[in-house]
Amino acid sequence: MTTALLSLAGISCGYGANQVLRGISLEVAEGSLTAIIGPNGHGKTTLLRTISGLVPLREGAMQFAGQDISRSRPDEIVAAGIVHVPQGDLLFPEMSVLDNLQMGAYLPEAAKQVKSRLEEVFALLPKLKERRGQIASTLSGGERRMVGIGRGLMAGGRLLMLDEPSLGLAPIVIDQIYEVVWRLTETGRTILLVEENAARVADRAAQVALLDNGTFAWTGAGAELMARPKILETYLGA
Repeated sequence: MTTALLSLAGISCGYGANQVLRGISLEVAEGSLTAIIGPNGHGKTTLLRTISGLVPLREGAMQFAGQDISRSRPDEIVAAGIVHVPQGDLLFPEMSVLDNLQMGAYLPEAAKQVKSRLEEVFALLPKLKERRGQIASTLSGGERRMVGIGRGLMAGGRLLMLDEPSLGLAPIVIDQIYEVVWRLTETGRTILLVEENAARVADRAAQVALLDNGTFAWTGAGAELMARPKILETYLGA
């Protein structure tokens, strides 16, 4: 029996007078990959930002590892074990690859394990070991995305949230990025992934949730989604 590591119950939020999410409920099982798909501008990034504590709840509740995090600060949520790799990586451009990675281990518990976590990141992403002294602004788009993922892994944590890791990259680079994601899932890491391309993640995801206009229009197994072309055509134009 799987255990829900993250539970969202009827959460609603937004920015100022703009309501973005409405009554979102979701359970992410420990050791699983859950994919959030849907059209651009319908709340996928806001959902991750809400879980991270960057957007305050208006309604509903969130639990992580059995603890209520509904009103927790972002630093408390990171300390609890939720790691958010944002869209577009957001590196420190004038710092080296190594310095960017080490910034991911800024919390005291993570700082104690910098050496071992660097070894793990370099084993997973060997190109970063080659580029460790290079300034981040001089990296290619795919390399910057890898640094963003590596920095997230440096924080440790039990849930890794990835916001469209393929955004803006060439197809061959997207394949490389997703090979890293699949290797992470094979190690049993719990991942909440935002992705616009349903076909890319459906056969790997234990659960897919289709977010449309701030609500879940459909949730279920990835294989089931791909067997429903009408849903894909209606919401994703596929």
